[in-house]
Amino acid sequence: MKETKLWINGEWVSTAESYELTAPYNGEHISNIAKATVNDVERSIEGAHQAFLQFKSSTAYERAEILYRVAELMKERKQDLAEIAAREAGKPITAALTEIDRTITTYQFAAEAAKGLSGETLPMDAAPGGKDRIGWTKRVSLGVISAITPFNFPFNLVAHKLGPAFAVGNAVVLKPAGQTPLSSLVMAGIFKDAGLPDGMLQIVTGSGSELSDTLVTHPLVKKVTFTGSSSVGLKIKEKVGLRKVTLELGSNAGLIVEPSVPIDKVIDRCVSGAFGYAGQVCISLQRIYVHQSIYDQFLNAFVAATEKLVVGNPLDEKTDVSAMINPKEVTRIMQWIEEAKEQGATVATGGTFTERTLTPTVMANVQPDMKVACQETFAPIVSIVPYDTFDEAINLVNQSDLGLNAGIFTNNLEDAMRAAEELEAGAVIINDVPTFRIDNMPYGGVKNSGYGREGIKYAVNEMTDLKFITIKTKL
Repeated sequence: MKETKLWINGEWVSTAESYELTAPYNGEHISNIAKATVNDVERSIEGAHQAFLQFKSSTAYERAEILYRVAELMKERKQDLAEIAAREAGKPITAALTEIDRTITTYQFAAEAAKGLSGETLPMDAAPGGKDRIGWTKRVSLGVISAITPFNFPFNLVAHKLGPAFAVGNAVVLKPAGQTPLSSLVMAGIFKDAGLPDGMLQIVTGSGSELSDTLVTHPLVKKVTFTGSSSVGLKIKEKVGLRKVTLELGSNAGLIVEPSVPIDKVIDRCVSGAFGYAGQVCISLQRIYVHQSIYDQFLNAFVAATEKLVVGNPLDEKTDVSAMINPKEVTRIMQWIEEAKEQGATVATGGTFTERTLTPTVMANVQPDMKVACQETFAPIVSIVPYDTFDEAINLVNQSDLGLNAGIFTNNLEDAMRAAEELEAGAVIINDVPTFRIDNMPYGGVKNSGYGREGIKYAVNEMTDLKFITIKTKL
Protein backbone atom coordinates (compact mmCIF):
# COMPACT_ATOMS: atom_id res chain seq x y z
CA MET A 1 0.00 0.00 0.00
CA LYS A 2 1.86 3.09 -1.26
CA GLU A 3 -0.57 5.64 0.14
CA THR A 4 -3.53 5.27 2.45
CA LYS A 5 -6.83 7.11 2.72
CA LEU A 6 -9.28 7.79 5.51
CA TRP A 7 -12.31 5.54 5.95
CA ILE A 8 -15.32 7.87 6.22
CA ASN A 9 -18.96 6.88 5.73
CA GLY A 10 -18.03 3.66 3.98
CA GLU A 11 -15.69 5.30 1.46
CA TRP A 12 -11.95 5.82 1.10
CA VAL A 13 -11.26 9.54 1.30
CA SER A 14 -8.06 11.24 0.16
CA THR A 15 -6.35 13.98 2.15
CA ALA A 16 -4.19 16.93 1.17
CA GLU A 17 -1.40 15.95 3.54
CA SER A 18 0.24 12.70 4.56
CA TYR A 19 3.12 11.45 6.68
CA GLU A 20 5.71 8.74 6.10
CA LEU A 21 5.36 5.42 7.88
CA THR A 22 8.65 3.56 8.35
CA ALA A 23 9.46 0.13 9.77
CA PRO A 24 10.70 0.15 13.39
CA TYR A 25 13.24 -2.59 12.69
CA ASN A 26 15.15 -1.09 9.76
CA GLY A 27 13.62 2.29 8.99
CA GLU A 28 12.42 1.20 5.55
CA HIS A 29 9.55 3.13 4.00
CA ILE A 30 6.22 1.29 4.34
CA SER A 31 3.59 3.76 3.19
CA ASN A 32 2.44 7.37 3.12
CA ILE A 33 -0.37 7.71 5.63
CA ALA A 34 -3.31 10.06 5.14
CA LYS A 35 -3.30 12.92 7.61
CA ALA A 36 -6.81 13.87 8.70
CA THR A 37 -7.92 17.40 9.54
CA VAL A 38 -10.32 18.55 12.22
CA ASN A 39 -12.96 18.89 9.49
CA ASP A 40 -12.43 15.22 8.56
CA VAL A 41 -12.96 14.23 12.19
CA GLU A 42 -16.11 16.32 12.46
CA ARG A 43 -17.46 14.75 9.27
CA SER A 44 -16.67 11.29 10.64
CA ILE A 45 -18.44 11.94 13.93
CA GLU A 46 -21.51 13.35 12.20
CA GLY A 47 -21.59 10.40 9.80
CA ALA A 48 -21.22 7.95 12.66
CA HIS A 49 -24.15 9.58 14.45
CA GLN A 50 -26.40 9.21 11.40
CA ALA A 51 -25.37 5.58 10.99
CA PHE A 52 -26.05 4.94 14.69
CA LEU A 53 -29.59 6.29 14.38
CA GLN A 54 -30.27 3.58 11.78
CA PHE A 55 -28.29 0.77 13.41
CA LYS A 56 -29.53 1.14 16.99
CA SER A 57 -32.73 -0.71 16.09
CA SER A 58 -30.76 -3.75 14.84
CA THR A 59 -31.30 -7.02 16.63
CA ALA A 60 -28.84 -8.75 18.90
CA TYR A 61 -28.75 -11.61 16.41
CA GLU A 62 -27.81 -9.29 13.53
CA ARG A 63 -25.03 -7.64 15.51
CA ALA A 64 -23.68 -10.98 16.67
CA GLU A 65 -23.62 -12.35 13.13
CA ILE A 66 -21.54 -9.41 11.92
CA LEU A 67 -18.98 -9.98 14.66
CA TYR A 68 -18.87 -13.73 14.04
CA ARG A 69 -18.22 -13.04 10.35
CA VAL A 70 -15.40 -10.67 11.25
CA ALA A 71 -13.79 -13.47 13.25
CA GLU A 72 -14.15 -15.91 10.35
CA LEU A 73 -12.69 -13.46 7.84
CA MET A 74 -9.73 -12.87 10.12
CA LYS A 75 -9.10 -16.60 10.31
CA GLU A 76 -8.89 -16.73 6.52
CA ARG A 77 -6.37 -13.87 6.45
CA LYS A 78 -4.42 -14.68 9.60
CA GLN A 79 -0.93 -14.77 8.08
CA ASP A 80 -1.38 -11.58 6.08
CA LEU A 81 -2.75 -9.70 9.08
CA ALA A 82 0.10 -10.86 11.30
CA GLU A 83 2.65 -9.69 8.73
CA ILE A 84 1.07 -6.23 8.72
CA ALA A 85 1.54 -5.99 12.49
CA ALA A 86 5.08 -7.33 12.24
CA ARG A 87 6.07 -4.75 9.64
CA GLU A 88 4.52 -1.62 11.08
CA ALA A 89 4.82 -2.42 14.81
CA GLY A 90 8.09 -4.35 14.76
CA LYS A 91 6.36 -7.22 16.55
CA PRO A 92 8.00 -10.65 16.10
CA ILE A 93 5.88 -12.66 13.70
CA THR A 94 5.20 -15.42 16.23
CA ALA A 95 3.85 -12.84 18.68
CA ALA A 96 1.87 -11.18 15.87
CA LEU A 97 0.23 -14.50 14.98
CA THR A 98 -0.70 -14.97 18.63
CA GLU A 99 -2.23 -11.50 18.64
CA ILE A 100 -4.39 -12.34 15.63
CA ASP A 101 -5.62 -15.48 17.40
CA ARG A 102 -6.49 -13.40 20.46
CA THR A 103 -8.23 -10.80 18.31
CA ILE A 104 -10.39 -13.48 16.72
CA THR A 105 -11.34 -14.67 20.20
CA THR A 106 -12.12 -11.10 21.26
CA TYR A 107 -14.58 -10.63 18.41
CA GLN A 108 -16.15 -13.99 19.22
CA PHE A 109 -16.60 -12.89 22.83
CA ALA A 110 -18.16 -9.68 21.55
CA ALA A 111 -20.61 -11.64 19.39
CA GLU A 112 -21.64 -13.67 22.40
CA ALA A 113 -22.01 -10.50 24.46
CA ALA A 114 -24.40 -9.08 21.87
CA LYS A 115 -26.72 -12.00 22.50
CA GLY A 116 -26.27 -11.86 26.27
CA LEU A 117 -27.25 -8.24 26.85
CA SER A 118 -29.90 -8.25 29.57
CA GLY A 119 -31.49 -6.38 32.46
CA GLU A 120 -33.39 -7.35 35.57
CA THR A 121 -36.83 -7.05 37.08
CA LEU A 122 -37.40 -5.16 40.31
CA PRO A 123 -39.92 -6.04 43.05
CA MET A 124 -41.84 -2.77 42.93
CA ASP A 125 -44.23 -3.86 45.67
CA ALA A 126 -41.32 -4.09 48.10
CA ALA A 127 -41.75 -0.33 48.70
CA PRO A 128 -44.83 1.63 49.76
CA GLY A 129 -46.68 2.82 46.70
CA GLY A 130 -45.28 0.07 44.51
CA LYS A 131 -48.38 -2.14 44.41
CA ASP A 132 -49.67 -3.11 40.97
CA ARG A 133 -46.46 -1.99 39.29
CA ILE A 134 -43.84 -3.87 37.30
CA GLY A 135 -40.31 -2.50 36.96
CA TRP A 136 -37.36 -3.60 34.87
CA THR A 137 -34.02 -2.41 33.55
CA LYS A 138 -32.32 -2.67 30.19
CA ARG A 139 -28.95 -1.67 28.75
CA VAL A 140 -29.20 0.83 25.89
CA SER A 141 -26.56 1.96 23.41
CA LEU A 142 -24.93 5.36 23.78
CA GLY A 143 -24.33 6.60 20.25
CA VAL A 144 -20.94 7.67 18.91
CA ILE A 145 -17.80 6.44 20.68
CA SER A 146 -14.35 7.94 20.09
CA ALA A 147 -11.68 5.26 20.34
CA ILE A 148 -7.98 6.17 20.52
CA THR A 149 -5.63 3.18 20.42
CA PRO A 150 -1.89 2.51 20.92
CA PHE A 151 0.72 0.81 18.76
CA ASN A 152 1.57 -2.25 20.84
CA PHE A 153 -1.47 -4.45 20.09
CA PRO A 154 -2.76 -2.83 16.89
CA PHE A 155 -5.38 -5.50 16.24
CA ASN A 156 -6.46 -6.75 19.66
CA LEU A 157 -6.66 -3.47 21.55
CA VAL A 158 -8.71 -2.09 18.65
CA ALA A 159 -10.96 -5.15 18.95
CA HIS A 160 -11.49 -4.43 22.65
CA LYS A 161 -13.04 -1.13 21.61
CA LEU A 162 -14.83 -2.04 18.38
CA GLY A 163 -16.18 -5.42 19.54
CA PRO A 164 -18.21 -4.33 22.57
CA ALA A 165 -19.26 -1.09 20.87
CA PHE A 166 -20.80 -2.86 17.88
CA ALA A 167 -22.20 -5.63 20.09
CA VAL A 168 -24.57 -3.10 21.69
CA GLY A 169 -25.22 -0.95 18.61
CA ASN A 170 -22.83 1.98 19.08
CA ALA A 171 -20.91 3.62 16.23
CA VAL A 172 -17.16 4.22 16.51
CA VAL A 173 -14.75 6.85 15.26
CA LEU A 174 -11.34 5.19 15.53
CA LYS A 175 -8.04 7.06 15.75
CA PRO A 176 -5.26 4.43 15.63
CA ALA A 177 -1.69 5.06 16.73
CA GLY A 178 0.43 6.94 14.22
CA GLN A 179 2.85 4.01 13.91
CA THR A 180 0.20 1.32 13.35
CA PRO A 181 -2.58 2.67 11.11
CA LEU A 182 -2.46 -0.17 8.57
CA SER A 183 -3.73 -2.73 11.09
CA SER A 184 -6.84 -0.63 11.64
CA LEU A 185 -7.38 0.31 8.01
CA VAL A 186 -7.35 -3.32 6.89
CA MET A 187 -10.11 -3.97 9.43
CA ALA A 188 -12.32 -1.43 7.65
CA GLY A 189 -12.53 -3.75 4.68
CA ILE A 190 -13.12 -6.78 6.87
CA PHE A 191 -16.00 -5.11 8.71
CA LYS A 192 -17.43 -3.97 5.38
CA ASP A 193 -17.31 -7.53 4.04
CA ALA A 194 -18.84 -8.80 7.27
CA GLY A 195 -21.91 -6.60 6.76
CA LEU A 196 -21.36 -3.69 9.11
CA PRO A 197 -23.39 -0.78 7.72
CA ASP A 198 -21.48 2.15 6.22
CA GLY A 199 -20.73 4.86 8.74
CA MET A 200 -20.72 2.63 11.81
CA LEU A 201 -16.93 2.49 11.68
CA GLN A 202 -14.99 5.61 10.80
CA ILE A 203 -11.18 5.62 10.74
CA VAL A 204 -9.17 8.84 10.87
CA THR A 205 -5.38 8.74 10.81
CA GLY A 206 -2.92 11.48 11.60
CA SER A 207 -1.74 13.56 14.51
CA GLY A 208 -3.24 12.75 17.88
CA SER A 209 -2.32 16.17 19.25
CA GLU A 210 -4.19 17.86 16.39
CA LEU A 211 -7.28 15.63 16.38
CA SER A 212 -7.84 14.59 19.98
CA ASP A 213 -9.68 17.70 21.16
CA THR A 214 -12.40 17.19 18.56
CA LEU A 215 -12.56 13.45 19.25
CA VAL A 216 -13.00 14.14 22.96
CA THR A 217 -15.21 17.24 23.05
CA HIS A 218 -17.53 17.03 20.02
CA PRO A 219 -21.13 17.19 21.31
CA LEU A 220 -22.18 14.05 19.40
CA VAL A 221 -19.49 11.94 21.10
CA LYS A 222 -21.04 10.08 24.04
CA LYS A 223 -18.01 8.14 25.25
CA VAL A 224 -14.24 8.24 24.89
CA THR A 225 -12.14 5.10 25.24
CA PHE A 226 -8.38 5.60 25.28
CA THR A 227 -5.35 3.38 25.76
CA GLY A 228 -2.01 5.13 26.08
CA SER A 229 0.16 7.21 28.37
CA SER A 230 -0.90 8.55 31.76
CA SER A 231 -0.09 12.12 30.77
CA VAL A 232 -2.39 12.06 27.75
CA GLY A 233 -5.06 10.13 29.66
CA LEU A 234 -5.17 12.76 32.40
CA LYS A 235 -5.64 15.51 29.80
CA ILE A 236 -8.52 13.57 28.25
CA LYS A 237 -10.11 13.09 31.67
CA GLU A 238 -10.02 16.84 32.23
CA LYS A 239 -11.70 17.58 28.89
CA VAL A 240 -14.26 14.81 28.65
CA GLY A 241 -16.82 16.47 30.93
CA LEU A 242 -19.94 14.41 31.64
CA ARG A 243 -19.28 11.94 28.83
CA LYS A 244 -18.41 8.39 29.73
CA VAL A 245 -14.72 7.58 29.60
CA THR A 246 -12.47 4.53 29.88
CA LEU A 247 -8.73 5.07 30.29
CA GLU A 248 -6.08 2.32 30.27
CA LEU A 249 -2.82 4.06 31.07
CA GLY A 250 -0.15 1.48 31.67
CA SER A 251 1.87 0.34 34.65
CA ASN A 252 5.22 -0.89 35.99
CA ALA A 253 4.06 -4.36 36.91
CA GLY A 254 5.58 -6.00 39.97
CA LEU A 255 5.97 -9.70 40.83
CA ILE A 256 6.78 -11.41 44.12
CA VAL A 257 8.71 -14.71 44.02
CA GLU A 258 8.53 -16.62 47.32
CA PRO A 259 11.17 -19.13 48.53
CA SER A 260 8.74 -22.06 48.21
CA VAL A 261 8.66 -21.69 44.43
CA PRO A 262 10.60 -24.13 42.19
CA ILE A 263 12.71 -21.69 40.22
CA ASP A 264 13.14 -23.92 37.17
CA LYS A 265 9.37 -23.95 36.67
CA VAL A 266 8.92 -20.17 36.62
CA ILE A 267 12.05 -18.71 34.99
CA ASP A 268 10.97 -19.06 31.36
CA ARG A 269 7.58 -17.59 32.16
CA CYS A 270 9.20 -14.62 33.92
CA VAL A 271 11.58 -14.00 31.02
CA SER A 272 8.69 -14.12 28.56
CA GLY A 273 6.67 -11.73 30.71
CA ALA A 274 9.54 -9.26 30.90
CA PHE A 275 10.71 -9.23 27.29
CA GLY A 276 7.73 -10.13 25.11
CA TYR A 277 7.38 -7.54 22.37
CA ALA A 278 10.52 -5.83 23.72
CA GLY A 279 8.73 -5.00 26.95
CA GLN A 280 6.35 -2.65 25.13
CA VAL A 281 3.29 -4.03 26.88
CA CYS A 282 1.26 -2.20 29.51
CA ILE A 283 1.53 -5.17 31.88
CA SER A 284 5.09 -6.14 30.96
CA LEU A 285 6.95 -7.56 33.96
CA GLN A 286 9.17 -4.71 35.08
CA ARG A 287 9.96 -5.35 38.77
CA ILE A 288 10.69 -8.78 40.28
CA TYR A 289 11.01 -9.06 44.06
CA VAL A 290 12.71 -12.32 45.03
CA HIS A 291 13.19 -13.63 48.57
CA GLN A 292 16.82 -13.16 49.57
CA SER A 293 17.28 -16.91 50.30
CA ILE A 294 16.82 -17.74 46.58
CA TYR A 295 17.85 -14.41 45.08
CA ASP A 296 21.25 -15.41 43.68
CA GLN A 297 19.91 -18.65 42.25
CA PHE A 298 16.96 -16.87 40.63
CA LEU A 299 19.08 -14.04 39.23
CA ASN A 300 21.63 -16.42 37.70
CA ALA A 301 18.91 -18.58 36.13
CA PHE A 302 17.06 -15.51 34.82
CA VAL A 303 20.22 -14.07 33.27
CA ALA A 304 21.06 -17.41 31.61
CA ALA A 305 17.58 -17.68 30.10
CA THR A 306 17.63 -14.04 28.97
CA GLU A 307 20.92 -14.50 27.13
CA LYS A 308 19.33 -17.23 24.99
CA LEU A 309 16.80 -14.80 23.49
CA VAL A 310 17.26 -13.94 19.82
CA VAL A 311 17.16 -10.27 18.84
CA GLY A 312 16.44 -9.75 15.16
CA ASN A 313 14.08 -9.18 12.25
CA PRO A 314 10.41 -9.36 13.31
CA LEU A 315 9.56 -11.37 10.19
CA ASP A 316 12.01 -14.12 11.18
CA GLU A 317 10.25 -16.89 13.10
CA LYS A 318 13.37 -17.39 15.25
CA THR A 319 13.23 -13.83 16.60
CA ASP A 320 12.18 -13.39 20.23
CA VAL A 321 12.81 -9.65 20.59
CA SER A 322 12.92 -7.07 17.83
CA ALA A 323 13.13 -3.30 17.56
CA MET A 324 11.62 -0.77 19.90
CA ILE A 325 8.94 1.33 18.30
CA ASN A 326 11.27 4.21 17.37
CA PRO A 327 14.85 5.37 17.98
CA LYS A 328 13.75 8.06 20.44
CA GLU A 329 12.53 5.34 22.79
CA VAL A 330 15.90 3.59 22.61
CA THR A 331 17.64 6.83 23.50
CA ARG A 332 15.26 7.47 26.40
CA ILE A 333 15.68 4.06 28.02
CA MET A 334 19.45 4.09 27.62
CA GLN A 335 19.51 7.41 29.48
CA TRP A 336 17.44 5.80 32.24
CA ILE A 337 19.86 2.87 32.45
CA GLU A 338 22.88 5.17 32.64
CA GLU A 339 21.18 7.25 35.31
CA ALA A 340 20.42 4.13 37.36
CA LYS A 341 24.04 2.96 37.03
CA GLU A 342 25.26 6.35 38.27
CA GLN A 343 22.97 5.87 41.29
CA GLY A 344 24.42 2.44 42.09
CA ALA A 345 22.47 -0.03 39.96
CA THR A 346 24.29 -2.68 37.94
CA VAL A 347 23.53 -4.38 34.61
CA ALA A 348 23.55 -8.16 35.03
CA THR A 349 23.14 -8.74 31.31
CA GLY A 350 22.15 -6.78 28.22
CA GLY A 351 22.22 -3.03 28.05
CA THR A 352 23.75 -2.91 24.58
CA PHE A 353 21.91 -1.05 21.89
CA THR A 354 21.76 0.04 18.29
CA GLU A 355 19.77 2.95 16.91
CA ARG A 356 16.62 0.82 16.98
CA THR A 357 17.14 -2.09 19.37
CA LEU A 358 18.01 -2.70 23.00
CA THR A 359 19.17 -6.15 24.05
CA PRO A 360 17.05 -7.66 26.84
CA THR A 361 18.42 -6.04 29.98
CA VAL A 362 18.44 -7.30 33.57
CA MET A 363 19.30 -4.84 36.33
CA ALA A 364 20.31 -5.46 39.95
CA ASN A 365 20.93 -3.21 42.96
CA VAL A 366 17.97 -1.10 41.90
CA GLN A 367 16.40 1.33 44.36
CA PRO A 368 12.67 2.16 44.39
CA ASP A 369 13.16 5.79 43.38
CA MET A 370 15.12 5.02 40.20
CA LYS A 371 13.21 5.68 36.97
CA VAL A 372 13.71 2.07 35.85
CA ALA A 373 11.67 1.03 38.91
CA CYS A 374 9.18 3.78 39.70
CA GLN A 375 8.19 4.77 36.15
CA GLU A 376 6.92 2.71 33.24
CA THR A 377 9.92 1.68 31.15
CA PHE A 378 7.99 0.27 28.15
CA ALA A 379 11.22 -1.38 27.05
CA PRO A 380 13.02 -4.76 27.31
CA ILE A 381 14.34 -4.11 30.81
CA VAL A 382 13.56 -5.72 34.16
CA SER A 383 14.84 -5.08 37.70
CA ILE A 384 15.38 -8.00 40.09
CA VAL A 385 15.41 -6.99 43.75
CA PRO A 386 15.79 -9.09 46.93
CA TYR A 387 13.44 -8.85 49.92
CA ASP A 388 13.59 -10.23 53.46
CA THR A 389 9.99 -10.39 54.67
CA PHE A 390 6.63 -10.80 53.00
CA ASP A 391 5.53 -7.44 54.42
CA GLU A 392 8.49 -5.83 52.68
CA ALA A 393 7.63 -7.51 49.37
CA ILE A 394 4.03 -6.27 49.50
CA ASN A 395 5.19 -2.76 50.31
CA LEU A 396 7.75 -2.76 47.49
CA VAL A 397 5.16 -3.75 44.90
CA ASN A 398 2.75 -1.12 46.22
CA GLN A 399 5.43 1.58 46.26
CA SER A 400 4.24 2.92 42.94
CA ASP A 401 1.68 5.42 41.71
CA LEU A 402 0.69 2.85 39.06
CA GLY A 403 -1.33 -0.33 39.52
CA LEU A 404 -2.61 -2.29 36.54
CA ASN A 405 -1.61 -5.92 37.21
CA ALA A 406 0.56 -7.42 39.93
CA GLY A 407 1.64 -11.02 40.45
CA ILE A 408 2.96 -13.53 42.94
CA PHE A 409 4.51 -16.99 42.69
CA THR A 410 3.92 -18.93 45.90
CA ASN A 411 2.99 -22.35 47.27
CA ASN A 412 1.67 -20.78 50.47
CA LEU A 413 -2.10 -20.34 50.29
CA GLU A 414 -2.18 -17.87 53.15
CA ASP A 415 0.37 -15.61 51.44
CA ALA A 416 -1.45 -15.93 48.13
CA MET A 417 -4.72 -14.78 49.67
CA ARG A 418 -3.01 -12.00 51.56
CA ALA A 419 -1.42 -10.78 48.33
CA ALA A 420 -4.83 -10.89 46.68
CA GLU A 421 -6.17 -8.54 49.35
CA GLU A 422 -3.21 -6.21 49.87
CA LEU A 423 -1.58 -5.72 46.45
CA GLU A 424 -2.79 -2.42 45.00
CA ALA A 425 -3.65 -3.35 41.44
CA GLY A 426 -6.60 -3.80 39.15
CA ALA A 427 -5.78 -7.51 38.96
CA VAL A 428 -3.69 -9.84 41.11
CA ILE A 429 -2.27 -12.81 39.19
CA ILE A 430 -1.39 -15.72 41.47
CA ASN A 431 1.20 -18.23 40.25
CA ASP A 432 1.78 -16.45 36.97
CA VAL A 433 3.38 -13.24 35.80
CA PRO A 434 1.37 -9.99 35.83
CA THR A 435 1.69 -9.96 32.03
CA PHE A 436 -1.05 -12.61 31.91
CA ARG A 437 -4.28 -11.54 30.25
CA ILE A 438 -7.10 -13.32 28.51
CA ASP A 439 -9.72 -11.36 26.68
CA ASN A 440 -12.85 -11.99 28.73
CA MET A 441 -11.35 -10.96 32.07
CA PRO A 442 -11.86 -7.45 33.48
CA TYR A 443 -8.88 -5.30 32.64
CA GLY A 444 -8.01 -1.93 34.06
CA GLY A 445 -6.00 -0.28 36.78
CA VAL A 446 -6.04 1.68 40.00
CA LYS A 447 -4.08 4.78 40.97
CA ASN A 448 -2.62 6.37 37.82
CA SER A 449 -3.06 3.23 35.73
CA GLY A 450 -6.48 4.17 34.52
CA TYR A 451 -10.20 4.60 34.93
CA GLY A 452 -12.87 2.02 34.13
CA ARG A 453 -12.53 -1.53 32.84
CA GLU A 454 -12.15 -3.32 29.54
CA GLY A 455 -12.77 -7.01 28.87
CA ILE A 456 -15.83 -7.58 26.70
CA LYS A 457 -18.54 -8.05 29.36
CA TYR A 458 -17.21 -5.15 31.41
CA ALA A 459 -16.71 -2.89 28.40
CA VAL A 460 -20.30 -3.56 27.33
CA ASN A 461 -21.53 -2.16 30.63
CA GLU A 462 -19.37 0.92 30.19
CA MET A 463 -20.55 1.38 26.59
CA THR A 464 -24.23 1.37 27.50
CA ASP A 465 -26.57 3.30 29.75
CA LEU A 466 -28.87 1.64 32.26
CA LYS A 467 -32.49 2.52 31.61
CA PHE A 468 -35.27 1.80 34.12
CA ILE A 469 -38.86 1.26 33.00
CA THR A 470 -41.99 0.78 35.09
CA ILE A 471 -45.62 0.20 34.25
CA LYS A 472 -48.70 0.51 36.47
CA THR A 473 -50.83 -2.52 35.69
CA LYS A 474 -54.07 -1.19 37.17
CA LEU A 475 -55.37 2.34 36.56
